[in-house]
Amino acid sequence: MPILTGIKRRSPLDINKNLVIGVAFPLDDNNLFKGTETVMEQAKANLLNLLLTYPGERINLPNFGIGVKRLIFEQNLNLEALKIKIETQAAYYVPNIKVLNVVIELSEDSHTIFITIMYKSTLDGTQDAIKLNFK
Repeated sequence: MPILTGIKRRSPLDINKNLVIGVAFPLDDNNLFKGTETVMEQAKANLLNLLLTYPGERINLPNFGIGVKRLIFEQNLNLEALKIKIETQAAYYVPNIKVLNVVIELSEDSHTIFITIMYKSTLDGTQDAIKLNFK
């Protein structure tokens, strides 16, 4: 049997352009009724939601969330532990992406956290990244 290479898989949800998959972020006047149209857009929204949600904030999922905003006020922030937490939570709660790399840096005055997450879709291998700055 021949091995097929170079074939990209697509989610059936991406084919129907009349279908909205989920909620688009940020929740503002532009995105309030727009929604996400592809599985990859929704995965990015889910990853952002994971980073911004405080643990215990989501009903029936007490371990969901990283609560990065709250970490700004930590005096001794363990960057390696934060990186591991992001990777493990993303693997569990956003299974349709694979985190490739997480880079976390502090500003010189330690009042700003820079987080860059590079990831790829487990469906078609499409790569993307998000960068968040918290003051």
